[in-house]
Amino acid sequence: MARQRVVVTGLGGICALGGNAGDIWTGMKEGRNGCGPLSIVTRDLKIGIGCGLTGYPEDDGIDKRQRMTMSAISRIAVIAAREAMAQSGLASDDFDQLRAGAIVGVGIFGTDAVDQSYVDVFVEGKKRPHLFTVPRVMPGAPAGHVSIDLGLKGPVFGVTSACASGNHAFISAVDQIRLGRADVMLAGGAEMSLVYGPLKAWESLRVLARQACRPFSADRDGLVLGDGAAIAVLESYEHAIARGANILAEIVGVGLTGDASDIVNPTVEGPAAAMRNCLADAGISADQVDYINAHGTATQANDQTETRAIRQVFGSAADSVSVSSTKSMHGHCLGASSAIEMIACVNAIREGVIPPTINFTSPDPLCDLDITPNEAREKKVDITISNAFAFGGTNAVVALKRV
Repeated sequence: MARQRVVVTGLGGICALGGNAGDIWTGMKEGRNGCGPLSIVTRDLKIGIGCGLTGYPEDDGIDKRQRMTMSAISRIAVIAAREAMAQSGLASDDFDQLRAGAIVGVGIFGTDAVDQSYVDVFVEGKKRPHLFTVPRVMPGAPAGHVSIDLGLKGPVFGVTSACASGNHAFISAVDQIRLGRADVMLAGGAEMSLVYGPLKAWESLRVLARQACRPFSADRDGLVLGDGAAIAVLESYEHAIARGANILAEIVGVGLTGDASDIVNPTVEGPAAAMRNCLADAGISADQVDYINAHGTATQANDQTETRAIRQVFGSAADSVSVSSTKSMHGHCLGASSAIEMIACVNAIREGVIPPTINFTSPDPLCDLDITPNEAREKKVDITISNAFAFGGTNAVVALKRV
């Protein structure tokens, strides 16, 4: 039996570059820097920058009763999912609710709800936190709320694998369609990391940049955290064609591995194996790939390790493939990062534009790739891959192709 083909028919998003997928892509093409001063009360934080949301609607249209049970990550996941559904053109009578589901990745959980519960009990002396703190905090809540909002009654669950969560959500959704469990899946990631508690914890790791996110640049000094969400509508090719959908791209391959080495320090072998697995699953060779959206966090260990992994897999083709890290613009949105980067990969194929790695000032001899410094570049793109390598040594890579 032939394997089900899986296509992308809708995209939605919100992050520092804008309140919808179109604005996000425009920001990427323009090389817009979404980093700025933190808008939250920073108290004793030493780091004062982040990539906060822009373009949040004045009225998000979420039912007041449902809103009471939602943390911010669930709200932005629903906003992104609604946009993706609208672009896909899917109406309620276009699909079987029992064969449509939602998988949303998060790197942490509803941290804003956790922080507020601590303030309520320990600072303000309340007897108990908010009634719905538990459902607000659940890592699986964004997927549940997307399913509730859009009437999706098929496979619904959350995925959490730190910074690879978005790609793991896409891969899990692809599996549901390939296995014949669903015709339509909404998948992606959501994260609200610019909250005092998580920021204080990340600050302790000493990996946060003080001025800007500079992936692959010799003077990089760390990552910049961001808030955001992005959701894609995935369908079986047959389902999309039967309803006359506008297909944006096809997910042709996926690859997953674990480093089994260290909880925070990446290996070369794990990411390299994930890329090889992805290429093998797609049935393509490394020299067919036109663009790599790198994990590219702007930490010394990640950028150099990813460069070595790409060179190990791509060989001589590593000199001609275009690479960039859009995290330089929208920040590291943890579980939502690779979901937001799906917007870059799909539109690179559709428009023939490689989004840049901004804030690049000086080459690092150990990051000797064509990282598309500072300005977007026109290039015909038929195949892209998106890398996501996370704490825990979990690696997830997705390949997309022009249809």
